[in-house]
Amino acid sequence: MSTRSPYKATMITAAQDWAEAAEQALLDETLKLAPVHGWTRRTAVLAGKAQGMSPGETELLIPHGPADLAALLSRRHDARALATLAEVHPSNLKIRERIRRAVEARLDASAQDEPALRRWMGFLALPQNLALGSRLAWESADVLWRWAGDEATDENHYSKRAILAGILTGAMAIRMTAGRKEALEFVDRRIENVMSFEKWKATTTIRPSRWLSGAAETLARARYGSAPPQA
Repeated sequence: MSTRSPYKATMITAAQDWAEAAEQALLDETLKLAPVHGWTRRTAVLAGKAQGMSPGETELLIPHGPADLAALLSRRHDARALATLAEVHPSNLKIRERIRRAVEARLDASAQDEPALRRWMGFLALPQNLALGSRLAWESADVLWRWAGDEATDENHYSKRAILAGILTGAMAIRMTAGRKEALEFVDRRIENVMSFEKWKATTTIRPSRWLSGAAETLARARYGSAPPQA
């Protein structure tokens, strides 16, 4: 049984609300600064200064500086896409239509911040930030698949998100360089490729999961000998 008093619970909630509001305010300032200053720690400090924060206070709120701001922007775009999709009933659409609509909403959500988004994408393309970029793309794909009604818990849960994360990343890059129409055409082609692969999986005796298991077993034998070590 919790011993936390209602007063303490209220104080904790108020502190969390303040922190979230302060983070969003920092992000708003960053979106103004990033087109000129880039997605950098200096930009984070300048954003904090614009909000009346010292460098120490800014670091306390976003200890990873531009990386934390990059994550905040991605999640803001996810939320913005879901707000748009709230008016759509996915159960009335075929699965390919759901994914197409979801990706379209996510592209449009990010396009509203296009000047800063270009610098954001450049930041995530740096070698030291590739893992962060992959994680954020995975998060976005997970959000969209959940909206689409996906309830898979087997290997398909991961493969669906990995594939959609790749489609999202490619579509965003194309939108930045060629425009919305070309980006959505790319999405349509990739979805068609995926649907063709799913049809092939349904009719073939070959199972990618079995191949992956066999590959892992072979690698384990190569490293440890005749049998993999027991846990």
